[in-house]
Amino acid sequence: MIDRWTKGALVAIGLSVVPAPVVAQDDLGDAPASMSLQVTTDPSTIECRRLEAVDPTSLTFLPLRRTFNDDFNEHPLSHGRWVPHYAGGAAWPEARYWGGDGSDFKRKTSANGEQQIYVDPRYTGRAATPLGLDPFKVKDGVLSIVASRTPPELKPVLFNNDYISGILTTQGTFAQKHGYFEIRAKVPVGHAVWPAFWMLADDGGWPPEVDVLEGRGERPGDLVMTTHWRIPSTQKIQSCGFDFAVGDASRAFHNYGVLWEEDRLVYFIDRKPVSDIRVPIGFDDPMYMIVNLAIGSKFFLGVGPVDAESPPSVAFEIDRISAYQIDIGQARR
Repeated sequence: MIDRWTKGALVAIGLSVVPAPVVAQDDLGDAPASMSLQVTTDPSTIECRRLEAVDPTSLTFLPLRRTFNDDFNEHPLSHGRWVPHYAGGAAWPEARYWGGDGSDFKRKTSANGEQQIYVDPRYTGRAATPLGLDPFKVKDGVLSIVASRTPPELKPVLFNNDYISGILTTQGTFAQKHGYFEIRAKVPVGHAVWPAFWMLADDGGWPPEVDVLEGRGERPGDLVMTTHWRIPSTQKIQSCGFDFAVGDASRAFHNYGVLWEEDRLVYFIDRKPVSDIRVPIGFDDPMYMIVNLAIGSKFFLGVGPVDAESPPSVAFEIDRISAYQIDIGQARR
């Protein structure tokens, strides 16, 4: 989701149709305190590959224990797990997160061509008092991040952005090195619609970046999972990812996850491995999670700029976000 599309080469090889999972949907809906995940074990010498047909002898079950879970039975800002903006460095004044000229810097990524500003009830924009705008709606255990066209009277106050929307990050509240990270969600569609669940290094550096899920809003059912890293000798950004077709992704909840092991990253749809890559250089620090609904893009295929066909309102529905750590004790038995 950060401005990397002009800096590196994204390898997206075709569009793979994901078969129905062998696990019942009821099971997939849960985030148990512990579980086993089927993973690849063959030598991780391949830079980046799609797992079309996996040799059963190269698979094993990896035990995991849960370290983070939000079922969104209450407002996401009510318990301190989530922050509704990008974090800043140590020199960034706390007040700048909440309003004033320049505060939009932490509430969008302009270089990507995004046309929304991320708001929350406390945000003032250019006004003197909080605007009370809340893009986060909770109903029946489902969080909806709602993007909607900016009311005309608020455009000057909100830096002339076309949309208001929401972002949630766990920087400063939860980060983890290695483990399994998963979102259960419906992926919205529409012109300029760009939902994502992704991870960045907790030290504030970039890359590395892990895009667990990005939706191409103008291509319903087309999802992409990508790894980004920097080549030290050239300082160039390298990226590798694949597109997957999940036909009912906008209508039904599915699980999208990544397993970060010491030697490889494995991407999952409904807890079935669909691609993997040897862990690139630079994946040294714990990573935190980000979920957001951006509107508009210059470089991301399938997400163009806002136009007359862009929806007046669109929601990214999220049933759950969870994280697990590898249970070393169980794995060694």
